[in-house]
Amino acid sequence: MAAQKLTATKIDKYRPTKNDESLADGNGLYLRFRRGQTGTLSRVWMYAYKIGSKSIYITLGDHEASLPEFDIALYKLSPAARLTLETARRIAAEISDWRKRGLQPKEFMQSEILRQAAEVDARAQVAAAQSAQAATDSLTVQDMFEVWTTDGVRRKDGNAMLKRMFAADVLPAIGAVAIKDVTEHHLRAVLRAMVERGVNRSAVMQRNSLTQMFAWARKRQPWRKLLVDGDPMELIEIEKIVSPDYDLDNMRDRILSADEIRELNAIITAMHTEYEAAPDKRVARQPLEATTERAIWIMLSTMCRVGETAMARWEHVDLAAGTWFIPKENVKDNIADLTVYLSAFALDQFKQLHAHTGHSAWCFPARNNAGSIEGKSISKQVGDRQSMFKKNRDGTPRAPLKNRRSDDTLVLAGGKNGSWTPHDLRRTGATMMQALGISLEQIDRCQNHVLPGSKVRRHYMLHDYANEKRAAWSALGESLAAVLT
Repeated sequence: MAAQKLTATKIDKYRPTKNDESLADGNGLYLRFRRGQTGTLSRVWMYAYKIGSKSIYITLGDHEASLPEFDIALYKLSPAARLTLETARRIAAEISDWRKRGLQPKEFMQSEILRQAAEVDARAQVAAAQSAQAATDSLTVQDMFEVWTTDGVRRKDGNAMLKRMFAADVLPAIGAVAIKDVTEHHLRAVLRAMVERGVNRSAVMQRNSLTQMFAWARKRQPWRKLLVDGDPMELIEIEKIVSPDYDLDNMRDRILSADEIRELNAIITAMHTEYEAAPDKRVARQPLEATTERAIWIMLSTMCRVGETAMARWEHVDLAAGTWFIPKENVKDNIADLTVYLSAFALDQFKQLHAHTGHSAWCFPARNNAGSIEGKSISKQVGDRQSMFKKNRDGTPRAPLKNRRSDDTLVLAGGKNGSWTPHDLRRTGATMMQALGISLEQIDRCQNHVLPGSKVRRHYMLHDYANEKRAAWSALGESLAAVLT
């Protein structure tokens, strides 16, 4: 079709008689009319030019006279574009200019589209990286704690105590603080608040846990990147935070004297006598649970920890051979298995215990018999019966806790030596062994302590000292029996 200058009116009024017709505007620009099988009519701007004898066609976009002028930025060109007559002419003029500069329009357009797409992709990648960095920068102490307790630490109680301590003191105070913003001042404030409450020991324990968490984090991404100023816990000097009179070594030295051991036995016996003589047992004061009584004497005569005792299973107790096997998974820090050679005194306690719990797999079963009791259950029973030592933060006597015993029935020596705990029984037994002339090394072996000396030495010297340990426990049992006679 011969070239002619088009007008918007001419375009709108043109009615093609064929299924495929064109109106040329000149300068390589024309408007193609095409009728589809359904009768719909399309109007598409085209640009045509030749390379040698070969005709090249470029689709510029649909004609849409009713829309505003189209932005001719090259990356926005597409067959879906809607172009007015004026915009189509501007694009055609630009393409003609490319040809005058020796550019091949179609190839140039394709390369420009790819370049623009690459730029868009690059901008998207930068935006994604910035978004990821922003997400990393917003990670908080709470986020670190959750990852650490999932992947970085595994304590015997399933991290239950760790979670309780952080939930009580750390997370409410600084849980929402971004890691990149955490300073020694945040952490010191948490520990000082605990000391002001009078819980120095808990503050030290919290310091140790925080130190462990940050030491774990500084070796791993993304935390290492966020700790740009170093590990803030390295700047915490706990000795300047705890109360001046607090002993950081916290070496409790309470032992039960022979008189206190006799008094304890008399108290337990009197509890039972009083209960049995009560006319109405429904309102009478309950004595200690029989299993707790046996646990006390077993811990004293074997020097085993309360947790090891609480988790004992009958499959590990051989009443005929007089042995109690403690697997290392029940031992503090999983040091090593321990076979306890039961003295006549300790064996008698296990036999009495078997009469109460021999039906269970556990020596000290929980109420639902689905597992063992927890060591702290025994500790609570002992502590609740020494209520005179339980104080509030202001030093006033603590009110009885709901569903918990609160009296002084297990206070010994009128309280002048302070309270006693199940762990003090372990120390008492060791001290009694020492008084009997048993060597410190044998006492350590009976307590399953890590012995001093090199690992090589411990690796090659593997005598089990069974006879020596049996004799040591036997001597302790005889001494206890003599005290209680």
